[in-house]
Amino acid sequence: PRLRHAFIKYQDIIVGQTWSTLMNTSAIPEAADFAGPAVGLAFVRQGQIRYTQGNVVFALENPESYGGDPTNDNIPDFIARYNLKGDWGNVSFSGLLRSLTTTLGKDETAFGGSIAGRIKTVGKDDFRFQVHSGELGRYVSVAGGKDIEGEEVEEVTSYMVSYRHFWHDTVRSTAFYGKVETDISDQERTHWGINLFKNFTPKLSFGVELGNFAIDEQNADSNYLQFSAKYVL
Repeated sequence: PRLRHAFIKYQDIIVGQTWSTLMNTSAIPEAADFAGPAVGLAFVRQGQIRYTQGNVVFALENPESYGGDPTNDNIPDFIARYNLKGDWGNVSFSGLLRSLTTTLGKDETAFGGSIAGRIKTVGKDDFRFQVHSGELGRYVSVAGGKDIEGEEVEEVTSYMVSYRHFWHDTVRSTAFYGKVETDISDQERTHWGINLFKNFTPKLSFGVELGNFAIDEQNADSNYLQFSAKYVL
């Protein structure tokens, strides 16, 4: 067992561990495996202090130099986010500023940005997207790229698009595609899938998904067929 979320929220302030402020959780597609095309997502849970004022959010979050020397990371990561919301859906704009430490003890400053959203289309359908670029390292692609590669800060570009269509009030499908590329380590990974979910009760659903995950720098890929069941407490 491990602790995933534990935080205190008082008015406009959150203190504790939960999803990073860089993330727009509404832009995560529905998939058989939670998060689906993780190669294209911002996906981090960590300790933080977050302040929200209207559509503007600021946070100081847990620092870590993945691939470098995390023992000297004493300056919290700073994240700012602006949210646009309406009947049409939502879009978020996020920026990340942090200090990283290489294995030889050199301090480096890293910057990165993110745009993500969920847009309503026809009926109950929606389009979801995420685009991340810069020195984001461990914040995107579930550690697909490191913060520090050798003695240099790694630059990462990743994106994800998905479309969810409702065939019926209780039957729906999502098609998604995600990709990540790194600058120094020259990694390139993709993930696509298409699924079908059905709610048998308001809390119980079953699904099936067909997809492919590829690691291009190793010339390797895998097709999969996955089944899932979910019960909402």
